[in-house]
Amino acid sequence: MVDDGYTLIQQIRSLPAEKGGSIPAITLSAYAGEIDIQRSLSVGFQQHLAEPIEPNQLAQAVIGLIQNIKA
Repeated sequence: MVDDGYTLIQQIRSLPAEKGGSIPAITLSAYAGEIDIQRSLSVGFQQHLAEPIEPNQLAQAVIGLIQNIKA
């Protein structure tokens, strides 16, 4: 059972890459303090975005992740 996004990404990161363990992930949260950002990054998210967020900003973040995969 998954309690929250932090637990979910930790479970995903424990998988081998061929089973999705290295899939890119962004935290989207109302919690935007420095400790929240650091926690997100430390458990395996590549980026932390704070709500509310403009759709364009979210789209650009996803595009950035995709571009980093290809690089």
